[in-house]
Amino acid sequence: MGFMGFGVYLWDFGVFMGFGIFMGFGVFIGFGLFLGFGTFWGNFWDCFWTTSIRLFPGVPPRPFWVNFGRFWGQWVQEEAPDVLCLQETKCAAPAVPPEIRALSGLPHQFWASPEGRPGYSGVGLLARQEPLSVTYGIGDPEHDSEGRVVTAEFPALYVVAAYVPNSGRGLVRLPYRQRWDRAFRSFLANLDARKPVAVCGDLNVAHAEIDLRHPRANRKSPGFTDEEREGFGELLGLGFLDTFRHLYPAVPHAYTFWTYLGGARGRNVGWRLDYCLLSQRLEGALCD
Repeated sequence: MGFMGFGVYLWDFGVFMGFGIFMGFGVFIGFGLFLGFGTFWGNFWDCFWTTSIRLFPGVPPRPFWVNFGRFWGQWVQEEAPDVLCLQETKCAAPAVPPEIRALSGLPHQFWASPEGRPGYSGVGLLARQEPLSVTYGIGDPEHDSEGRVVTAEFPALYVVAAYVPNSGRGLVRLPYRQRWDRAFRSFLANLDARKPVAVCGDLNVAHAEIDLRHPRANRKSPGFTDEEREGFGELLGLGFLDTFRHLYPAVPHAYTFWTYLGGARGRNVGWRLDYCLLSQRLEGALCD
């Protein structure tokens, strides 16, 4: 008759997102997203609280990793997340700096990186408690060489850290992206058939017009093609919630990525590309 508190934090592409799960007789989930500099905190009905902090696009080279380790060592100690998900790490496991390895409270660290392509892609999943199991990739040899997915199984749910491939300039990788999307949907559906799933990551799609500043001008842009949006809709149709949009269906200008060109961040000309998805059967537990 006890309870378990569980928090998952996502960092990628200029946004820090988090949600928490509190398990007793029921499940309560809190979700926070802050779009700006500084910090935001809130108590989610006494079930969990998260901190959301504006970061930098992508993960720069080692000097930033070192600063990350020093600064976030304090944050990790104060906030005590159970799971921290990192995307676009561009860093293979052997090259992870000791400052990251030594983050207090997150001793169980799992890193995926592309084969033979240093400085490209990559995800990390850091956990307070040792998972029951950890897998890399989605079980498809066409996709698993790019180091884009780490999945940790915990007693109550699976946590999936994911970095979905971009369709590329000129949409040169759109056919590949569509194959990836189908394979990823199948992978998540198989997990969800066993226990609930939390998906945290850069999913590289703005699902609806409300999710980017200039939808008309980007109809043929990577991340907003009909094919990518329809693929994401099919994923939600399998029984997953876009937690932010479920809580805030009509909130505009809530973005997680801004190009570094043209002062886009200052003018808030951005895209919502990063998501926390949750198995739909936990809908009743979602709270803010």
